[in-house]
Amino acid sequence: MTADAVIVRHAVEADVTSIRDIFLAIYGEDYPYQQFYDTTWLKKSIFNDEVLTLVAETADGVVGTASVVFSAGARSDFVGEFGRLAVHPDVRGHGIGRTLMEHRIAFAKRRLHAGIIENRTVHPYSQKIALRHNFATVGFLPLKHKFSDGTRESIAMFLRHFGPALELRSNHPRVVPEAHTLAHMALTNCGLKDDIIVDDGALPYPHDEHFSVARFEADSMASLLRIERGRIHHREIFGPVRLHYGFFKLEDRNASYLIARDGKEGPMVGAIGYLYDDFEKGIRVSELITRSDRAPRFLFEQLVEEARNLGVEYIEVDVSTNAPRMQRTLVELGFNPCAYVPALVFDEVERIDVVKMIRLLVKPDIGEPVLVEEMRGIAEVVMAPFRDQWVLPEVEDALDNVHLFNGLRPEQRRIVAALAELHALDAGQTLFAEGEPADQMYVILDGEVSVRTCGGEVGTVGVGDSLGEISMLIGDPHSAVALTKSSSKVVSLSKSDLQRVIRRHPDIGLVLYRNLAVGLGGKLRGLNAAISEQL
Repeated sequence: MTADAVIVRHAVEADVTSIRDIFLAIYGEDYPYQQFYDTTWLKKSIFNDEVLTLVAETADGVVGTASVVFSAGARSDFVGEFGRLAVHPDVRGHGIGRTLMEHRIAFAKRRLHAGIIENRTVHPYSQKIALRHNFATVGFLPLKHKFSDGTRESIAMFLRHFGPALELRSNHPRVVPEAHTLAHMALTNCGLKDDIIVDDGALPYPHDEHFSVARFEADSMASLLRIERGRIHHREIFGPVRLHYGFFKLEDRNASYLIARDGKEGPMVGAIGYLYDDFEKGIRVSELITRSDRAPRFLFEQLVEEARNLGVEYIEVDVSTNAPRMQRTLVELGFNPCAYVPALVFDEVERIDVVKMIRLLVKPDIGEPVLVEEMRGIAEVVMAPFRDQWVLPEVEDALDNVHLFNGLRPEQRRIVAALAELHALDAGQTLFAEGEPADQMYVILDGEVSVRTCGGEVGTVGVGDSLGEISMLIGDPHSAVALTKSSSKVVSLSKSDLQRVIRRHPDIGLVLYRNLAVGLGGKLRGLNAAISEQL
């Protein structure tokens, strides 16, 4: 069989059974999109103007299918998702997948500015097809899809631009440092210049406990539609559904909103919209509407709490690169950058780059995904903060027992703990030496550390104890040597990170320096007592 013997055409109702059989042959009963096995749903999809469905036909019948979903973004974004490329296992290797891809690109590029592909990572077949057709690697979405046996699978994300997309792209996007490496890789892969401004001084939105939360109802819509920020102007979050599409459209897409009120019965100050998939146990944030800077953090905190109550394991949000403050807030709430998508969204007069950020509520165990070479580096950059983050509760508990952090509220302690870096050390390893610059402090999670001077051991520190904090904050070099006495787990906090947090959160700085003063006072009293005993 050759590609010339294959006819690619628009799917018709008579193809429904063949399309279902192709997916069954490839994925069995555990495919996460169970609707693909529902003939009624497939029939509706074929007649849906927002979906292009193609089939590949040979003399033996329909042997492949592919689609483009034009509702992947908001209506005005001209974004389509190239999905459902499937070729029957019996006829693979004959160029049918390549032919389907060529036909859907030819059709879709007249209607799109950006095409995205979210490829599975169990095999590289579809990833290679994407690369051959000039789609670039831009992200890795860990554990996005869930199967009926409870396992989750990660996704490799690809992007291609069409028409005037790059001519309309907004220049000099701004991102927080945590997103820069990923952004640089994605821009390079797309053949674009790295014109990013790294915003290291973006302040997060404040924590505010004076709001109450309620669920969205139809009679709430008019009040929310009167709020411009986040809907018309100053859009920081993007998604496929927006409030002004109407209540019935929102219901059709399974969209929900959480509403923030000022006090118990006060006026609405904002709302966060999201799409919830019960089978996938996933949430995608679609919209953020607020009256002021007081509401965004509260709404995201409530969304995470709602996700926990629903048993959600995966939360995804697309953040504007004109909104480093929102990026910073989400990083502090446990979201990590997983994709950088240039010119994804059309906003007012230009196309905006997007940072796709993800919060995992399950252990970030991705197994061994099968990735093309071009995706491996991105996957490693994406996964590093998730692995560090998994020890966050343990770090928070340890900080709770460290004198320097006494008095921090839970959300403040979480901010500090997120800066910590975990180290697994063998016995006899050096944490720091006498005379070295004190640019880090350490907290012991497991094991023991010996503190020594030229006169021998002067003390031992154990679980929950800290080392080096006074030298670090005062700026003096270390006055002793610290060696592990046994296998140990230690977290470090750098001086630069703590200074950055104190600039952004002066309230945290007040607690730290107050505790430092108390600690120094205690040590001076102890030293005076020791001197008095010797006199």
